[in-house]
Amino acid sequence: MASLKQQIIDYMSRGNYEPMTLKSLGKKLGFKKKALDKLNETVQRLVDAGRVQRDETGLLHVLDKATSLHGILRKVSTGNGYVILHEPKPADITEDIFIEQRDLGDAQTGDEVAVALTNRRKSGSQRCGRIVEVLQRATNRFVGLYFEEDGQGYVFIDGRNYEEAIWVGDPGAKGARPEDKVVIEMLRFPTQYAVGEAVVVEVLGERGKPGIDTLTIIHEHGLPTEFPQAVLEQATKQAEDFNEKDFGGRLDLTLDPIITIDPATARDFDDAISLTQTENGHYHLGVHIADVSHFVQPNTPLDDEAYKRATSIYLPTQVIPMLPEVLSNGLASLQQDRIRFVKSAFIEFTPEGVPVDTRFANSVIKVRKRFAYEQVMDFLQDPEKYRGQYGDTVSDLLLRMQQLARILRTRRFERGSLELSMPEIQLSFNADGFVSGAIEASHDESHRIIEEFMLAANVAVATALTEKGISFLRRVHGDPSPEKLKLFSEFVDSLGLTLPRKQTRAALQDLLEETAGTPLQRAVHYSFLRSLQAAEYSPADEGHYALAAEHYCHFTSPIRRYPDLTVHRIVDRLLIRGEKYKGESYEKVEKVGLHCSEMARRAEKAERELTKLKLLQYMEQFVGHEFDAVVTGVERFGLFCQCLEVPAEGMIHISVLSDIDQFYFERESHSLIGKRTNLRIRLGMSVRVKIAHVDVDRRELDMKLIRMLNDTGKPASAKKPGLKKKRIKRKSSKPQQQQTKKQPPRKRKQ
Repeated sequence: MASLKQQIIDYMSRGNYEPMTLKSLGKKLGFKKKALDKLNETVQRLVDAGRVQRDETGLLHVLDKATSLHGILRKVSTGNGYVILHEPKPADITEDIFIEQRDLGDAQTGDEVAVALTNRRKSGSQRCGRIVEVLQRATNRFVGLYFEEDGQGYVFIDGRNYEEAIWVGDPGAKGARPEDKVVIEMLRFPTQYAVGEAVVVEVLGERGKPGIDTLTIIHEHGLPTEFPQAVLEQATKQAEDFNEKDFGGRLDLTLDPIITIDPATARDFDDAISLTQTENGHYHLGVHIADVSHFVQPNTPLDDEAYKRATSIYLPTQVIPMLPEVLSNGLASLQQDRIRFVKSAFIEFTPEGVPVDTRFANSVIKVRKRFAYEQVMDFLQDPEKYRGQYGDTVSDLLLRMQQLARILRTRRFERGSLELSMPEIQLSFNADGFVSGAIEASHDESHRIIEEFMLAANVAVATALTEKGISFLRRVHGDPSPEKLKLFSEFVDSLGLTLPRKQTRAALQDLLEETAGTPLQRAVHYSFLRSLQAAEYSPADEGHYALAAEHYCHFTSPIRRYPDLTVHRIVDRLLIRGEKYKGESYEKVEKVGLHCSEMARRAEKAERELTKLKLLQYMEQFVGHEFDAVVTGVERFGLFCQCLEVPAEGMIHISVLSDIDQFYFERESHSLIGKRTNLRIRLGMSVRVKIAHVDVDRRELDMKLIRMLNDTGKPASAKKPGLKKKRIKRKSSKPQQQQTKKQPPRKRKQ
């Protein structure tokens, strides 16, 4: 006999079914009044699972998964959510699908879900829907703060996605103590109608101690830590067997002047450069890349683990390498004065920077000089000052590199390449491991030199492999949709900027250059980034939009990226050894690309989250302090501002503006406008703010507006006038004077 759940679904799936109340459904299924509680419990489980919908009048609807759309859910602080649909999506849907809290079931942020459209629409005709099914959980494991209440254990999950505590049963599980950070595994996800249940699987340590934040991010994102023993043993064996005197027929470049340029704190060195110029003015560039494929053979423990990780992860205080350090920081790393095996790409350019010849080789090099970016920049600003220190050969090499890189960069932008200015945050640390300062990292000419040469090598490899007609992992970046470019154009117009109706690459780059280094930089550049498709690894021959490159792949970082390693293997067999190699099937390469793209996104998100977490910890000491800032975002609920002295971003909730005026949101101009004073706060405006509150666990920084500033930084003229489980809500992170709701039984330490 079918289960009660199946009986309900079967009955409600009939073609003639009309939405009805629970009582009516009970009658149809032959339930007596006393048995309705059991029916209600089962129906509620179907509602939680997204199989059945109970509307505001109590009528029950069955959700048809066959007609649903698929996408990723993002919940917001109100409890509602939005589904970002997968591409391609219906032509009549241009925005995300809005999901009311009651229609979410137990779906959570990041879950892949099936959503069915409803007849309701939000203001602006935005489509609404309800979650039909959770197709794939983003994760079942979470990190949070453990506490106890009424003899029971609870955990507040980090971040803003879970407002209520998750019940974890009897106190002290796994030795957890109040104020410990713990890892939990969800047994039942919370819904609007039921509290979540989980089990503690690991205790990380006391909140706020050095290193706990890093462990939090590692577990939150499921990052790998230790290498399997078989992988370590194989890496050690490779080190023991390496004979630097046996070149094995490789091209000997050990006497050539070859240098590396990397960050001062770099631990692994993928790439090195040589460059000569002949009498006819032609440049002969050598891009020498660590030959990881020599040490990591296919279908070995090393290769399996490298594929699984797919990328190294560069956290602020820790590197999680793709390969064991004996390789990543040892044999494969192009260290100064060490014999190292490389794959070399030799590219000949005319004096105008036109490539006229390309060849590849397995080579041996010995790096003459390791440079940090800062050293190269100092040299370029005053070459003669350092010529005696570095010698004529290396000094002339650096100057030739500067000349060629400038030529290549000019040609690239003439082709329509686009450059977004989105500086990375660079943290400094004290002896105890806590953040002691934060700045936006510079991207000067020393960085651009290496960037141009790496781009040239990547294009050269991709072009050569394309000519062979073989499937390989490209780095593709598809053209943006006309709809998204139209929205970007409207956004730009609202800021008072001009963008021609015909959005040529030249016009777009002019706009990006015009706003770079101004208060509008972050808003415009990030908005343009959101209008672009995400770059990914794929065998599809789609080109790279941002670089204006017809063919592009990643070849230059095999120590830290698995796609580069796969390309090295093909280059070795096809372009260097000249084998009749047909390569892997398109389907297999596509599968590898999907995995590597997913792992790269995970790594980027983890790096970004830990930087944000550490920056918030640093900003705790500045509560009550004032900073000059720029408005980087304007929404109906408030403003986002980034401090100028420290690159920390926070929010000014619209409620804390009430002592100035009552503001309304004008979408067209991305402004908040005072109803009484007509005061306009818009994107890019310079303001003075006070740090009002920092909540590291929720990852929030709240600000208060002190005053507007004019372009000179001076004040603007406008003036401001038992065993029973229960729900435990997280305390609001808003400043105390703004709290209007009754506080929960337990107050969290800040």
